[in-house]
Amino acid sequence: MFEVSESAVTAARDIRVLFGRLRRRLRDVTTADDLSPAQTAVLLRLLKNGPASASELAGAERVRPQSMATILTGLDRHGLIQRAPDPDDGRRMTVSLTAAGRTHAESDRQVRNVWLEQAMEDRFTERERQVINEALGLLDRLNEK
Repeated sequence: MFEVSESAVTAARDIRVLFGRLRRRLRDVTTADDLSPAQTAVLLRLLKNGPASASELAGAERVRPQSMATILTGLDRHGLIQRAPDPDDGRRMTVSLTAAGRTHAESDRQVRNVWLEQAMEDRFTERERQVINEALGLLDRLNEK
């Protein structure tokens, strides 16, 4: 086991907690509809990453394949997704957004962006926003390999 400073332990814990809370808060900021947070997350994932199989979506969303099947059934019922044979493997199906699904996902993403931009404007001074941007630049190093 390697030793880490107390400040690293505290920062790691606080970042996890903060990002988890922010993710849940952003999940609550949606367009007024009857989609579940899980359904909304799948729509946004398909918007961002393009078509995927149900098993790929289940893995990305960290849910069981049976749970993903239920999520996709609900989205299909709303006319937000379509399924088609995978061009590389005809035995499996790929899921993609319909035009209505794309519009819904883009609208949802826009609502979240507007909320976050307004919250940043309302709750922080210009100097604090600069500090946040500098800290985000530092935190981005966590993505380096």
